Amino acid sequence: MRILLFLATNMAILLLVSTVFNLLGFESILAANGVDLNLSALLVWCALFGFAGSLISLLISKWSAKRATGTVIISTPRNRDEQWLLDTVAELAEAAGIAQPEVGIFPSDTANAFATGWNRNDALVAVSTGLLNRFSANETRAVLAHEIGHVANGDMVTMTLLQGVVNTFVMFFARVIGHTVDRVVFKTQRGLGIGYYIVTFIAEIVLALLASMIVMAFSRWREYRADAAGAHLTTSSDMIAALARLQSEQATPADLPGELTAFGIRPSSGGFAALFRSHPPLADRIAALKR
Repeated sequence: MRILLFLATNMAILLLVSTVFNLLGFESILAANGVDLNLSALLVWCALFGFAGSLISLLISKWSAKRATGTVIISTPRNRDEQWLLDTVAELAEAAGIAQPEVGIFPSDTANAFATGWNRNDALVAVSTGLLNRFSANETRAVLAHEIGHVANGDMVTMTLLQGVVNTFVMFFARVIGHTVDRVVFKTQRGLGIGYYIVTFIAEIVLALLASMIVMAFSRWREYRADAAGAHLTTSSDMIAALARLQSEQATPADLPGELTAFGIRPSSGGFAALFRSHPPLADRIAALKR
């Protein structure tokens, strides 16, 4: 239902954009300058490709996450720790009103965890060996609750579809810019000249960087919601303790693959890179929980 509603909303956005372009006579303005583009057809083409990649990525997210991290799924617990992990995730999932996710452990000395899956009732929650070895039971439970919060909030679906919208408009505006420059500046009369390909390539890089800032800003906001969910499913003090423990280990870099970084628990780098960071600073997250 979330996917259908989100797709319907974004189809409405595409229709609105197309209508606005027609009302403003944008296509006529381009045609007067020798730019022969069917904006509505281009928008639909970009939407098909923009969403296709995102949806495929979402549908194979569990499979790719297992392969990328070496996660071993716990089907039959081999020891008390694995049994505790299964029981804890089951308890948190029931409290959050979702089906029990698959539970796995991935080999990494870095304290980390992630959640992924194409819907809230078919998810995967995994933790690193480093986290299991060094965190207390209450801290580990809080981290698991944070990840369950991501699943219950439908963050995987929302982030993927938001990326689909971003992909659509990056592709669309890059091609409009490339076509316009090719016709107006390079004076290409027919077909697509070298100017189109060069400018479109550069425009896609610049627009993708700008769009990434928007996506990551949403991701950071989403982390606060997952922290709040974790605090609700456990306690605020346990969630704060887990984040404080992570803060004490900041010297150890996060090691999740790029596509999973946004669904992990660890923060990423600061400085200018903060604009592209999927997680807020741990100090800010702790302060938000205290408030």
